[in-house]
Amino acid sequence: MTENKVSSGAIAFLFPGQGSQAVGMGKDLAEKYPIARQTFEEADEALGYTLSQLCFEGREEQLRLTEVTQPAILTASIAALRVLEDRMPRPAYVAGHSLGEYSAHVAAGTLSFADAVRTVRYRGKYMQEAVPLGVGAMAAILGMDVEKVTAVCDDAAQGEVCDPANINSPQQIVISGHTSAVERAWQAGYRLSWKSVREKSSAVSCARSIAPEDAQTLATKHPFKKRWSSWLQRRKVFREALERRPAGAQTIYKLKAKS
Repeated sequence: MTENKVSSGAIAFLFPGQGSQAVGMGKDLAEKYPIARQTFEEADEALGYTLSQLCFEGREEQLRLTEVTQPAILTASIAALRVLEDRMPRPAYVAGHSLGEYSAHVAAGTLSFADAVRTVRYRGKYMQEAVPLGVGAMAAILGMDVEKVTAVCDDAAQGEVCDPANINSPQQIVISGHTSAVERAWQAGYRLSWKSVREKSSAVSCARSIAPEDAQTLATKHPFKKRWSSWLQRRKVFREALERRPAGAQTIYKLKAKS
């Protein structure tokens, strides 16, 4: 990071989603910039445990737990944002990919950092409850269009669930479903010379429910996301966090990435 200030043109900030975490993230920022260190301390206090330690020197398997991953990525994002704030003009737009939408809310002033970090902790917890650890898996497929990816998933399913779940771009498609089915698709993809990256997440976003009893009620696109949303809206802590947004804070527009 340079110390030079940026002063030209309208700026947009795009915040990352789950899967971008890595042990050590934010450590250099916290060591160099007091505001970044303060951000991690605020997160530790809001969550009631030392998230900073998990980010800086924890084990990868801990950081991959979704209820840890989500506040970790949000905290690292806001730490970087706060370092940049006095070095760059205020952004004209903020956007986020999936989880990054909450970082965008904080950047826009529509959600406080403390509320956001607690909210995404519960978001991750409820997502994990939707798909127990080890039952589902995800993989990002690079360099193949959605029709071919869908065909590979159909062949790999073998009575289980394996579907495209997020179309991030025409050449980057995330598949999800039962762990064994995603593994078969992943192996088949190698034979077809596609590139793939296994998602570093303990929870799964599926295009269809992987629980047979839910097939009728969750037959729409991203039903797990819809079910998570329903659970979250029913949870008092989530609703209260969203209702504490500052009045008149919509001076920056938040754009939501489609998936």
